[in-house]
Amino acid sequence: MNYSDYSIPTVEDIVRLRRKLDGASVPPRRTDHNVIVATWNLRGFSDLFDSWSENAGSPKRNWRAMAVIAEIVRRFDVIAIQEVKRNTRAIRMLLDAFLGPDWGVLMSDVSAGDKGNSERLAFVYDRRRVSPSGLAGEIVLPPDATGIPMEQFDRTPYIVGFRAAGERFALLTAHIRYGNIPEDRLLELGRLADYTATEIRDRTRAEGSEEVNLIVLGDFNIDERTGNPLFDAFVRAGLWVPEAIRTEKTTYGTKAKYYDQIAWFRDDFSLLSEGRAGVVDFVGAVFPEMTPVQMSYRVSDHFPLWVEFLTDRSVEAMAKTLGIDPAMPHPFAGIV
Repeated sequence: MNYSDYSIPTVEDIVRLRRKLDGASVPPRRTDHNVIVATWNLRGFSDLFDSWSENAGSPKRNWRAMAVIAEIVRRFDVIAIQEVKRNTRAIRMLLDAFLGPDWGVLMSDVSAGDKGNSERLAFVYDRRRVSPSGLAGEIVLPPDATGIPMEQFDRTPYIVGFRAAGERFALLTAHIRYGNIPEDRLLELGRLADYTATEIRDRTRAEGSEEVNLIVLGDFNIDERTGNPLFDAFVRAGLWVPEAIRTEKTTYGTKAKYYDQIAWFRDDFSLLSEGRAGVVDFVGAVFPEMTPVQMSYRVSDHFPLWVEFLTDRSVEAMAKTLGIDPAMPHPFAGIV
């Protein structure tokens, strides 16, 4: 991207944003070493270049906002995006005008019915770093034991398989219903947890399965991660949230929530990790002349959540050759 074409306020935003990204300890993307997976709810991601929304009382997205979003996205290898709307103009522009031809996108169909808010789920990925494996599908619940059709999700969860440096993994993203009453979210959370732990997990365990690593990520509208029935429903079937992000809130303000999650089943997981994960809090770095609420209509009212996985298995391979346990601290300390 030619930053000399950007306005001064846009470049100033990006300078401050890069400081935030560095402060959030987002690791550099290193070929044959790591893959960085993220999730981000991009608020109502379709509106572009509207000068002012009188009803919302807040400005909408413009070129400067899209440049900021792109600057964040390109720090990751593949990112699940929620709230992509029926109109795909914004996400198409994100790729065509800002990220460029090295980036690709996969999107679900628009959710059916009024409850789904005409939303899609999407994965944006760097083709130089990851590639789709060929697996893609929407999660549709089967009939119950008596043959009665199950109530489906307001926004149908979306699963896609990816490959990165010889590693294979499947990303399942969801946007659980919101509702003013938190208990209204329990049914969807429980159904997703149970279905993921049985149907989808069984498929990844099956002999010959290509995607043995399942990562569940997205906006689950969970208020807290400790002592909360919503979080308990999310993890009741064995999903595990890495320690580095358990205390990280993904919205801003005094009533910030833990809405967004990244989790997996540790017993069936073979991707390597050193525990690096976090959020990118961009409040104050971008559109500093606006209130956080006004800024949220330009960028988002959620922060990106990310986890780094390692694709370099050289230590593991060398230890195996030498008959050493690679899990030992300093396994090669005795070699002189």
